[in-house]
Formats: sequence, structure tokens, C-alpha cells
Amino acid sequence: MLSLRVALAQINTTVGDLDGNRARILEAARRAAEQGVDLVAFPELAITGYPPEDQLLRSSFIEAARESLERLAEEAKGLPALIVGCVEFDRHLYNSAAVLHDGEIVAMYHKQHLPNYGVFDEDRYFTAGDIPLVCTIAGVEVGITICEDAWYPAGPISDEAVAGARVIVNINSSPFYARKTSDRERMLATRAADNTVALVYVNQVGGQDELVFDGNSLVFDAQGQVVARGASMAEDLVVVDLPIEAIVQRQLHDSRLRRMREAGEHMPADEVFVSEEPYAPDRPALAPSSVEATDWLAETYDALVVGTRDYVLKSGFERVFIAVSGGIDSAIVAAIAVDALGADAVTGVSLPSRYSSEGSIGDAVDLAKRLGIALISMPIEPIHDVTLGTLADEFGSEDAGTAGENVQSRIRGLLMMALSNHTPSSMVLTTGNKSEYACGYATLYGDMVGGFAVIKDVPKTLVWQLARYRNTVSEVIPVASIEKPPSAELRPNQLDSDSLPAYEVLDPIIEAYVEDDLSLETIVALGHDEATVKRVIDMVNRNEYK
Repeated sequence: MLSLRVALAQINTTVGDLDGNRARILEAARRAAEQGVDLVAFPELAITGYPPEDQLLRSSFIEAARESLERLAEEAKGLPALIVGCVEFDRHLYNSAAVLHDGEIVAMYHKQHLPNYGVFDEDRYFTAGDIPLVCTIAGVEVGITICEDAWYPAGPISDEAVAGARVIVNINSSPFYARKTSDRERMLATRAADNTVALVYVNQVGGQDELVFDGNSLVFDAQGQVVARGASMAEDLVVVDLPIEAIVQRQLHDSRLRRMREAGEHMPADEVFVSEEPYAPDRPALAPSSVEATDWLAETYDALVVGTRDYVLKSGFERVFIAVSGGIDSAIVAAIAVDALGADAVTGVSLPSRYSSEGSIGDAVDLAKRLGIALISMPIEPIHDVTLGTLADEFGSEDAGTAGENVQSRIRGLLMMALSNHTPSSMVLTTGNKSEYACGYATLYGDMVGGFAVIKDVPKTLVWQLARYRNTVSEVIPVASIEKPPSAELRPNQLDSDSLPAYEVLDPIIEAYVEDDLSLETIVALGHDEATVKRVIDMVNRNEYK
């Protein structure tokens, strides 16, 4: 029975590291060759890393990327055919997929649908392609597409299916967000079933600046059923045999492609012959393997770990400092940092003031012991007292209010940055969550100081969920930090609820206004109190400058 053995190389690339990315590609290709695969698919822009952004405006970078691709083709001679994400300049710049075989670049596909929304800005750099591509690899017709191409019902996938493709390879750099995995899987299953093709979806993994790529590569049969799945938030090499005769048989029973072909409702594809015979005709059968889909909460925690690890290490740092207050936010950030970098690379800093409770100070010490991290104690009272004295003429004898409270936060920021500046290859991780940042419940040049805001996109209610999840793995976060009412402890008996609505009320309003762009009237119609919605929208708008 004719089959195509395909490998999905789910690798972690680094933007601009052309030599490192090429080495990663070659290493995965060689491991795949040992399993007798006919084809190895790599993520979108694997040569350059994704997203290369304004490096694409430098002709020297484009030329270096092309040279790296050509060198990869030479070094991969004797290996199976490779499909590798790259850039190509041919009067215009294209987001491309190169087919490499026998030491040569034998074909090139240009991405047709360029996303320009959310975190994507591809229209700024690339020109859209318009020609589908079908390559014969090991005697099997394989269509090639890139990421966003798959999100459109009519487009390159259907064009290539009509042109005779049995298998569609879709290479990706698709970023993670919570609960996206099931949406993506449902869409891809529909594409496979509607076009009666096996669909091979390979995704990048790892962090790049503020983005995290989750992997979760997938293979679907021609009925839209998942037949193989890559790991979540980890590099992986997924190898699968695709039964081509079963796909052909199903296509014979499905009249849709035939009718589309007869009606001329498709864009003609370039057809390129690559190889006729399997790479290893006598290869042994694959051992059964399966990877279950990851629970969304565990996957979200893992995404924070991956994003933190790769931001710190890819930026050239080795260790981090975290101000630990005894509260839930600094506790979850410290846990994430330890899981990302190891306990030896994390130092907690306790910075108690005259308003810090003994319970919070004790919780910070308890956290450090549970995580196995070093803890520095630096009470800020001496500096705080001198600072208030210096400001006395301006502040007067009355309560200095928010300005006086923020003095404490800014003293802490100063000390944290001094530690980081003094310690080679170190950075500060900030601990503010999305709820606080959106409403301005954070201090510029104070608790916002640092190199990376680990939970900046995590609402407070989700912080609690993540903490409870992490404690199911091992109980590293003190229960008191989870259960006590949140407080900045910048004045006596202070609670977050003095300044903000309850987080259970606040977070859905922030999501509706900031994420979903809903109007005040629409948010109120969802069942929220009008006065509270107005108050939250006003806070978000007034604090946008932060």
C-alpha cells in the first residue's frame, strides 16, 4: 500500500539567529531521516525566526537569509525532502516555503493570505503570492501552504486539492492564547474534510519577545480526524504514515473536487516533480504513539513558563530578581520563574515597609523556602522616612494620599534596578497583572519597573486559578497568599477593593472593553451594572499612557 511518511519538526527558532536556526533544522532533519521519512516540514520563517519585523527592511539581512537557505540545501543533500519557511526576494519580498531536495532549492511557494491584525503586521513587509503549488514527493502529490492560508475556506488549500493534491502541508508560526487550541483544531479538521485531503499542520514552539508559540502540531486524515498530535509548549518531532490509497479512494467517492475542477473554480497550480520513490523503501513500521491534548489551564501556565524562559535566555540574561511581597502576584511570578530558569537563577527580594503585615513578610519567606530560592531582605523604612522628610515642605502635614503611597513603590523599584544593574547578566521580572495594568492600579517607575512583565496579560481571577493549578503539581505557593484579600499594603488596612471593583466583576468588563472592543451600552446589556462599567472604562482610558 502506497504511503507517505511525514515528519513535523516542531522547533524553537530565534529571530535573527540564522546559523542557530539552520543547525536546529539540520539536526531535526537528520533525526527524521533515521526514521525513513519522505518529507520533513518545518515552521513558517524557520530560517529567520518569526517575527523578524524590521530586520526585513535590511537588504543585508535578506541576503544573509538567502545564503543560509542555500547553505541548508547543500548541507541537507542526501536527506529527505524538506519544506522550510523562509523569505524570498524576487522584485518583491515574499513570506515563502522552500522545498529542498538533493542539495537544491527545487520549488518555492509564496504565502497568499498575509495577516495584518492583532499581533500580525505582515502587510508591512511582504507581498502576497497568488500561485498554488503542488509538488510530487515520493510519488505523492503534496500541496504547500503557509499559516493564514488555512484560515480561509476558499483559497490555496482548495486550489491545490482541485489540482490533485492528496496531502496539504501547512507550515505555521501561530501564537498561543488561552483556549485557542480547540478553535484551531476545529478549523483545520474542517479544511481537511471539506477538501478530502490529509492535512499536515506544523507549528513553531517557544517564546519570542511578547509572543509565545505553542506547537501543538497536528495531522488530520481526509475525514478531518486527528491522527497525530505534537507536544504542547515543547519541541517535538512527530512522524506519521499517511495511507495515500485511502485518501485517493475517498476522493473518488467525493464529487465536490471533480465538480470544482470541471467548473474551473480554482486557481491553476504550479506542479513540480521532486521525487518518485520513497526515501527508505524498506523502513520499519512506526511504533504507535499518541499525545493527548493539554488542559487549557495547564497549557496557559506552561505558556507563561516558556515565554519567560525564552525572553530571558534569548535576550542574553542568566538570572532574575523578583520583588516578593507575600501576595499572590509575586508568588505566581516566582513559581513561573523557577519552573522556567531553575531555582539557582532566581533571587527573591523582600522589601517590607512600615505598612507591611507580619503575615505578608512571613508568606514571602515561606514562598522562598518552598521554591528553594535565595531571599534578600531589604526593609525600605530608612529610605522611606528620609524621602518623606525631603518632601515634607511640598506634601505638607496632611495625608499625602496616592503620591505618598507611590513613594514606597518607587523606592522598591530603585532598589530592584540597583540589584539588577550590579549583578551581571541579570534582569528584574515585574509582577503586575492585567487587571491592575488596565486600570492603572500600578506605579510608573515603581512596581512597573523591570525587563519583563510575566503576567501582564493574565487577569487577576486567572492568577488565582493558575496558582491553585500550580499547587496541584507541587505545593509551592503558600495557601495564605492565595486566600487572603489582595492588598498593595501602602497604607494601613488597605485592600484592592478600596480602589477597584471586585475582580470577579472587574475582569469580565475589562475583557469586554479591551479585548472584544464592546461599547458601554453593549457591556451593560450583558448584565453589568452601568455605573461600574462607566467607572472601569474611565479608569482604562485615563491610564492608557501607562
